[in-house]
Amino acid sequence: MSEPSVWGSILADPTLPFDRPTLRQVVADQRRWSRRWLYPLARVVSRIGVVLILVMKRLMPFAPRLRAHAAMDRMCVWFVRRCVAPESAGLLLRHFVIETNLLNFVVRNAGLPGMPEVTLLPTALRQLGDRAVIEHDLNVYEVLAALGSGVRDRPLWARAASELDYSMLTVPQLDLEPATRRWLRLDIQTALCLMNIPFALCLTPREYRRAVHSLRLDESLLAILATLTGDATFRSWRPAGTLVRVDSAVDVPRAVYEHAVICEQAHAHLLTCQSLAAPIMDLGTWSGRKSVPNPMID
Repeated sequence: MSEPSVWGSILADPTLPFDRPTLRQVVADQRRWSRRWLYPLARVVSRIGVVLILVMKRLMPFAPRLRAHAAMDRMCVWFVRRCVAPESAGLLLRHFVIETNLLNFVVRNAGLPGMPEVTLLPTALRQLGDRAVIEHDLNVYEVLAALGSGVRDRPLWARAASELDYSMLTVPQLDLEPATRRWLRLDIQTALCLMNIPFALCLTPREYRRAVHSLRLDESLLAILATLTGDATFRSWRPAGTLVRVDSAVDVPRAVYEHAVICEQAHAHLLTCQSLAAPIMDLGTWSGRKSVPNPMID
């Protein structure tokens, strides 16, 4: 009897709430040569480079006000198009769509009037240059702020499965430019390490700290999803650390990667909830009866 492989075990694990084609891409991405040989070095270079940049900005009085968003966007797009494997770039592009879907699920199902939906939905690599990175971080803060203002007058309630709107949980066709000539075909984790350096350089310390802290807001997003659906499973994926501690001295590339995995799991679990709710929705339509929502008590 042959010994099971790590990759085969991951792909066969029935408990992983993951879109299966995407999970196969994640496994293939981790098996790239760059993930094995370059990632350990890139991780160290990224940490040292970012620390030096942040220290320099603290010591130079004018540095905290310097920003170069347009340059950061151009570097990001160029690097992803020329140095990252198309399939790996697809995982990055897909994450922007997945997180927007999660936020819009909250917006539509929170039942708070006047909450604007998130419009960030890049479907091509070149669209990452349209302030996508910055907007991606701001969207989470804005949705949570709008919820915080609205729930004072109208607390969030668990809603019946048949009353939840899942219609936004679709992923459009993504243009990964497979025909574009690439100098390298890096995996996504190595790419995140290298991209972290220009992010720290082109953002102000305040912007960089805000971007890093947005990764910890997954805890809030998961709690809201658990409340709206009445499913505590979402809370089990909460990231490590505490939400009220602001700290930019973390392993940012790793935190970004784990953030993307959490979003994928939440998205896949919502689709599972939708499929399980379909028979209930049909029965509710046939009988004409509606469930009465109950408040979630932590």
